[in-house]
Amino acid sequence: MVIAYVKETLEDFYTTLKRMDKRQFLHQLVGLGLVVCSALMIWRGLMFVTNSESPVVVVLSGSMEPAFRRGDLLFLTLWEANDPLKVGDIVVFKVEGRQIPIVHRVIKAFTDPSNEVFMLTKGDNNQVDDRGLYSPGQEWLQRRHIMGRAQGYLPYIGMVTIVMNDYPMVKYALIGLLGLLVLTNKE
Repeated sequence: MVIAYVKETLEDFYTTLKRMDKRQFLHQLVGLGLVVCSALMIWRGLMFVTNSESPVVVVLSGSMEPAFRRGDLLFLTLWEANDPLKVGDIVVFKVEGRQIPIVHRVIKAFTDPSNEVFMLTKGDNNQVDDRGLYSPGQEWLQRRHIMGRAQGYLPYIGMVTIVMNDYPMVKYALIGLLGLLVLTNKE
């Protein structure tokens, strides 16, 4: 039943593409390019407004439960002028040698004589602090490691991202389907 529907839909897309002349196809392709460029501009705008290299992140593990659950979408900012990072803040940080950022709470912080802030983090659901996650020999996080401070969240919205990362074929099928929809749009 589902396979027949998918086959019929793909055949309809193919027929629609075949009926398009080159100018109409090019128009649709430019439309797709504009959608992609708009998304990138919105992302860059969010980066500027939030002062964070990644204004939105997805929680990938249960280490911050009950505050955040796997799949929650976090909104980050990094404006420290009026509100410096402090104990109790939930931060997203990236450590050298690791690709995936980590979302944990600051449990200790101090400022050295040169005004450099040093922080120690821990997941709310973890038994020990994060020194084992830091780079070898690293005892504290510094400002350069912090990507942002959590300001809000939407529960479970990020599960889509997790599913697409766990099952890459879902991601490719979704991207292909969206591309076909844009290219065969009759407006």
